[in-house]
Amino acid sequence: MTTSGSRNTPSKATVRSEKFSNTPEQQYDSASTLAAYAEKMREEGMPAKVIDLFTSYLADVSELATGHIPEMHISPITQSHLKHIDALDKYEEAGKAIAHEAVAIKLNGGLGTSMGMQFAKSLLPVKDHMSFLDITVKQAIAWQEKYGGPLPLVLMNSYNTHKDTLSELRHMSGLSQLPLCFVQHKFPKIRQDTLMPAEYPDNREYEWNPPGHGDIYASLYLSGVLETLIRQGRKYALVSNIDNLGATLDMRMLGYMAEEQVPFLMEVTERTENDSKGGHLAKHNNGRLILREVSQCPECDLEEFQNITRHRLFNTNNIWINLIELKNTLHQSGLPKLPLILNPKTINPHDKSSTPVYQIESAMGAAISHFVNAQAIVTTRDRFIPVKRTDDLLKVMSDYYLLDPSGTLKLNEANIAKDLQVDLDPRYYSKFDNIYEKFKEGVPSLASCTKLGISGDIIFNPSISLVGDVNIDNQTGNVLLMPEDITLQGTVDIK
Repeated sequence: MTTSGSRNTPSKATVRSEKFSNTPEQQYDSASTLAAYAEKMREEGMPAKVIDLFTSYLADVSELATGHIPEMHISPITQSHLKHIDALDKYEEAGKAIAHEAVAIKLNGGLGTSMGMQFAKSLLPVKDHMSFLDITVKQAIAWQEKYGGPLPLVLMNSYNTHKDTLSELRHMSGLSQLPLCFVQHKFPKIRQDTLMPAEYPDNREYEWNPPGHGDIYASLYLSGVLETLIRQGRKYALVSNIDNLGATLDMRMLGYMAEEQVPFLMEVTERTENDSKGGHLAKHNNGRLILREVSQCPECDLEEFQNITRHRLFNTNNIWINLIELKNTLHQSGLPKLPLILNPKTINPHDKSSTPVYQIESAMGAAISHFVNAQAIVTTRDRFIPVKRTDDLLKVMSDYYLLDPSGTLKLNEANIAKDLQVDLDPRYYSKFDNIYEKFKEGVPSLASCTKLGISGDIIFNPSISLVGDVNIDNQTGNVLLMPEDITLQGTVDIK
């Protein structure tokens, strides 16, 4: 694994594989700028090693690095190159034998702003009146009751979600012990014109950004949680997004990691049109596997990035890690410097006219190119059930997915569509509270639906039957209350 300050620093082709095409007109004083950032981060309580890591990234940005990975530097990976999870059945018993050594680490830093939320996304009611956090805890308790030991759950919160999450956990019934929690670090936002620290006196929190889930390695290590887990006898961790309720500890992959001594394992799956902007797996020209996110793709290569027949496999963000291997590497070489993701934003995310800034981020899956003998495995679609938009939320709330007694979310076997497409009118359904308002009595069955499009302002009830491809268009300009006990099929225009 390559780290900041080590002799094995990634080549420029990996870390800063492309430069800005237009040099910003700026007066950049390296020493004074780095000193300003170091002082700001010290005042915020950031550890010295994190400050060093940030300023290392900043030095790349000052040299006009974009973090782009051009198409010419990579080649596609297909399923034929990788093992499939269905081929790992023989490792299941080995996994059961070491189940007590496994732990689930959930990324719990998001606010769900894409759905209009201003609180921790994990607290959103999503299934059977339970939130993501409720269901995640239910999964952990079921595992603990079966295999014993401490609660096999750790949460990586952000400074935006930590307080709300702890409050919810303390009031949660049936929880005999709190899961381990730690807070990821934060990076200062960077003015695009001067590369100096961005300032926003009206709300100082807007001057900072979470550094992406690539920060998990530094945060686990420096918080002491990594050492605590190892002392508890935990050796293997599945790290995944808390809004992906399909990402549960799997005996086959656990056994495979142990038997084959795999230090790092990424779950990938076949891309669909819905995944065309998701980070895809590829092989770098240096021979190693690499993860490329859309923000790391040059604009001239976007068409090839989104070509799901060329780049067929994308990262589910379900990552398996050998914790002892991780500890040894971090102890010997320092914090990992993952490939740069440079996101252009405005300092106030709600005001597009505010100061343009850069956010330095990294992706945890990018470590696949830094671990020797790291692997990727093709997994089934039911292990990737993200909720990024209200379209996704509606599917999970419906009977398209079912929740079993252990808290595992599974596809309904009665479903007609393997990958149901839902397209909701953003004017009326883009916010989480819109969904609760329009479907306040419940969501109609989607098991017999192959495609759903809704346009216009409509209030539904659960007794409606949706069959096949359904497209409902309310063109009246008024709110439409759908009648009960009707069957909708094909295109339904309401004028």
